[in-house]
Amino acid sequence: MRTTTRRTMILVAAGALGLGGVAVAAPALAGAGPFDRPAATASPGDAWGGGMGHGARNGAGGMMGSGAMGRDGQCAGLSITAQQGALTDAQKSILAAMAQEEKLAHDLYLAFGAKYDLVVFDHIAYSEAQHLTTVRTLLQRYDVADPTASMTDGKFSDPAVQATYDKLLAEGNASQPAALGVGRKVEQTDIADLKAAFTGLSAPDVTHVYTNLLAASERHLAAFTRWT
Repeated sequence: MRTTTRRTMILVAAGALGLGGVAVAAPALAGAGPFDRPAATASPGDAWGGGMGHGARNGAGGMMGSGAMGRDGQCAGLSITAQQGALTDAQKSILAAMAQEEKLAHDLYLAFGAKYDLVVFDHIAYSEAQHLTTVRTLLQRYDVADPTASMTDGKFSDPAVQATYDKLLAEGNASQPAALGVGRKVEQTDIADLKAAFTGLSAPDVTHVYTNLLAASERHLAAFTRWT
C-alpha cells in the first residue's frame, strides 16, 4: 500500500463519499479482454499532449464550462453555469443513479491507486470526486435525496451496487492489467448511461453537466486504454 499527497487531495475533495436514500440497479458492466503491461509511474508517452491541469486541451469545450482535462484523464475546475429547469420523477432517479456511478468509480480508482503505482488511477479518482460534488449540487437544486451520503469508501447501502463494487474490486485486485480493464468497463458503462440519460431531458443545467461528464468519461476511457 502506498500513501501519496495526491490521495489526500482526493479525499479532501470528495468529502464523505457514500450511499443512501435512492436505490437503483447496479451498472450492467460488460467484460473486457486481457492486458499485458508492466507497472509504471510515468505517462505512457508524448501522445498525451501537454501537462496535467489547466494547460491541457479538453475536447467538448472545457469541463463544466471553466476547467480543463489534464493528462491521464484528470479534470479541473468544475462549475455549473446553466440555469435550472424541471425534471420528471424518472429523471430525478437517473440523477441519483449518476451520483452512485460517480462514487463507485471513485472508490474503485482510489483502491486501485493505493495498490498499484500508476498515476492514472490517482488522477481519475480525483476527477470522479469533483464529478460527484457537481452531481450533488444538482441533487440539492432539485430536492433529490443524495444516495451517496453518509457512507464510507467502498460501502454502499444498495445491495446490488455493493455487489457490483465488490466484484469489480476483486477483479481489479487480481493484477494491474485487470484493474485497468475494470477502469475501461466502468467508463464504458458511464458513457452508455449518460447517453441514455439525455432522452427527454430539457433542464439546461442537468444537460450541461451530463454533456461534460460524458466528455470526461470518454477521456477517462482513452486514458485507461493508453495504459494497456
